[in-house]
Amino acid sequence: MLIIGIAGGSGSGKTTVVNKIAANCGSNSVTIIPQDAYYKDKGDLPDEEKRAINFDHPSSIEFPLLVKHLDMLKKGRPIEMPIYSYITCARSKETVTVYPTEVVIVEGILILSNPQLRKRLDIKVFVDADGDDRLMRIIRRDIHERNRTYEQALSHYADWVKPMHEQFIEPTKRYADIIVPQGGENEKAIGIISSHLNRYMQKAKEER
Repeated sequence: MLIIGIAGGSGSGKTTVVNKIAANCGSNSVTIIPQDAYYKDKGDLPDEEKRAINFDHPSSIEFPLLVKHLDMLKKGRPIEMPIYSYITCARSKETVTVYPTEVVIVEGILILSNPQLRKRLDIKVFVDADGDDRLMRIIRRDIHERNRTYEQALSHYADWVKPMHEQFIEPTKRYADIIVPQGGENEKAIGIISSHLNRYMQKAKEER
């Protein structure tokens, strides 16, 4: 099993990169583990406190569970991945059963910030994008997916996203084996990564 970590700032195009790689490699051979599924359950908080949750701080992620799940997949065991809702700030009672595959992609803004998680990553990728482009994507996402107004999205970016990016996310670029500029629009970089994974999977198939 090859475990790939794909990090980068909020709105950098990580999800697009991940989806294109998975499509190039065959969805049956690739498992995607989103960091967002491992946000800590805060469903019991009042609405006012929920709106103040800092989703861009490493402490918001239950890293021990994510690391445990990766170790289980590496050993060939299925996991029960949480389902998290940004609307309720809580985990669902249901989970998603995830089975081991040849390639596992862990995707999220903070995955390179945790030393124990980094040790599990065979290849570390950082998706880079211009700050203005990221801001536009963040505003659109917050309005359409997280029930925020334009003013709330802009305020959240200024108060939390930007300072956390500068403190916890941008510095993790130094851990990356590969940096992908221009996000999901960088077809050459995506093609190179996909080709490497396909070669790995073909070799693994031949050795079985």
